[in-house]
Amino acid sequence: MKRAALVVGGGTGVGAATARRLAADGVAVTIAGRRREPLEAVAGEIRAAGGEIEPIPADLGEEASVRSLVEQTVERLGGIDTVVAAAGILEDADEVPKLTLETWQRYLDVNLTGVFLLARESLPHLVRRRGSIVTVGSVSSVVGGPISAPYCATKAGVMMLTQCLAVDHAPQGVRANCVLPGWIETDMGDAEMDWIAGREGISRQEAYELANENVPMKRAARPEEVAEVIAFLAGPTASYVTGAAVPVDGGSLAVWAGVATYMPKG
Repeated sequence: MKRAALVVGGGTGVGAATARRLAADGVAVTIAGRRREPLEAVAGEIRAAGGEIEPIPADLGEEASVRSLVEQTVERLGGIDTVVAAAGILEDADEVPKLTLETWQRYLDVNLTGVFLLARESLPHLVRRRGSIVTVGSVSSVVGGPISAPYCATKAGVMMLTQCLAVDHAPQGVRANCVLPGWIETDMGDAEMDWIAGREGISRQEAYELANENVPMKRAARPEEVAEVIAFLAGPTASYVTGAAVPVDGGSLAVWAGVATYMPKG
């Protein structure tokens, strides 16, 4: 029986790279996101390469939309073996006294509640196939950053939600793991680098170099590098891996900021 995967956030960045990677392995894939155009573009690429894919527009922050997405995926693919929760936002963040409740709630809805809804609706199908869930957290799941309280708080929630899913559903054969990327060269990463570039009067590439100055590998990840780890965690070769929070960060979480000044800059 052909494996089937649902990738939310599959129109861009890590989600799109994961959909391509899974499809290349012969997995039938449904990709979902709020905007139809990027979903159709990714679907066209995968079909041209011989892959099986179904694009379905959906809003991860809306309960009815998530329920419909899972139902459509099961109807079109015959079931679900893997769910990948790669959707997320990083926008309008600020210090807590300057945050509106609307902004805070939007982060909760998309970054955290959406993952909960996706897990809740898909778990009965995953139990039937002894499947897996892979969520996309962040290095911000475990360390704080400036002017990013709603992002860090929701990504920390994603990691803990994933670990609780692993604990609760391991007896039913379902595995749940979380990847923790650092900076990635995606639209979201580019937007952050453009903000840094504007503040510092430098180019986007120079902003990436500045942001990764104290990262041991000295660079941002490519989406495909994160997708490789997701594909491993999603598949049968990771059959005894559950509840893990796996950094894909070039070593950034291995470095104590207090000694970063000792690191060579070259």
